[in-house]
Amino acid sequence: MVKSTTKDARDLFHTLRSAYVATPTNLKIIDLYVCFAVFTALIQVAYMALVGSFPFNSFLSGVLSCIGTAVLAVCLRIQVNKENKEFKNLAPERAFADFVLCNLVLHLVIINFLG
Repeated sequence: MVKSTTKDARDLFHTLRSAYVATPTNLKIIDLYVCFAVFTALIQVAYMALVGSFPFNSFLSGVLSCIGTAVLAVCLRIQVNKENKEFKNLAPERAFADFVLCNLVLHLVIINFLG
């Protein structure tokens, strides 16, 4: 039972890895950006757990900024993906402009939340 589960996990990992090789470079760059934003949020949460959360607004602003940016980057990835049929009429430049504008609004709200 354990051997079959391990083999299934290896097969799944191998299948995902071989399918990801065919992913275009621009989508891989967006994936790295999403991973970086989530990793930064996790570092902030770990720091808060170790040191404390005295300026709680700062902690919330930092984490929400990272998570919000990651969500917006995932939306950008969905819109830029050529295989997605819903956004086939949307130019990549327009999707990037939407991403930049939404990030600007997000960070203005974050700065306003800081006080």
